This record gives sequence, C-alpha cells and structure tokens, in this order.
Amino acid sequence: MGTGTRRETGEPEWVGLPGGLLTLRRLLLVIWTVLLTVATAVPLGLLAGPGWALFGVFWLVLLAWGWVLLGRNWRSWRYAERADDLLISRGVLWREQTVVPYGRMQLVEVTSGPLERRFGLASVQLHTAAAASDARIPGLVPAEAERLRDRLTALGEARSAGL
Repeated sequence: MGTGTRRETGEPEWVGLPGGLLTLRRLLLVIWTVLLTVATAVPLGLLAGPGWALFGVFWLVLLAWGWVLLGRNWRSWRYAERADDLLISRGVLWREQTVVPYGRMQLVEVTSGPLERRFGLASVQLHTAAAASDARIPGLVPAEAERLRDRLTALGEARSAGL
C-alpha cells in the first residue's frame, strides 16, 4: 500500500481485520459458555431435578447472542493509511474513529500473546505523547503487523524530523 492510497472518490482505502481474530474470539465464547452450561445444568439437575437443569439453556442463548455480536464487532474494525496519518475505525453502536498523525507517534510495538500466537495473530499498539490517544489494531497477521510497524516507524521518524 503506497503512501496516501485513496480510491477514485478521494476516500481512504480501508483495510479490515483478518478472520483469525473472529475465530479466536468465537472459540473462547464457545468454551466459556459450554463450561458455564455444564456447571449450571449438572448440579441443578442432580440436586433439584431435571426440570431445573433447563436453566443451563440460558448460557446457550447467551452463546447465540454473543456469536452475532462478535461478528458485528469484528466487521466494525478497520484501518487506513493516509499520507499524513493513520485512521482506525471501530464500534457498532458507538462508532469511534481515531486519527493518529505520523509525526506524533513515539512508539509502535507489535505484541502477540499465547493464544494470538496459536492462531497466527498479532496486535499493533501505537503510543503518542498524549496517553488518551494511544491506538491499537488487534488481530493482524504477524507479517502485516511487522510491515505496518516498520512503515509507521519510518513515517513517524520522517514527519517528526522537523520538530
């Protein structure tokens, strides 16, 4: 992606997150809700009777609802590289768009926890002088995260040279 890539309309070219992040989050949702379903249904079924075990269905309803919400949240995350800044957009009900000027970046780091590494994912964390303006792009492929880190670091050094 070149510096300041834009579509014909003049809008930035947005890049969404890869599907690995959605897979990881949905897997964690399934594991936790199944554990909670068993932890609720089995004791209630043994102690109070089979009818009470149906309260375990609550967690399965929560699983279905969470499945949909995770998909909507994942689709809302996107980023765009422009000539002078990086745009990060996220949120379903409350949309949030963060603009990070390259010249204000102080540190760009790539992190990957144990589960992220297992699913081949990494996150890019951007640090600026203002603590409230730190931005994060989760769930990237490690090669893309490293490419983005290197590009943002180079652009940040070039833009801050005049300060």
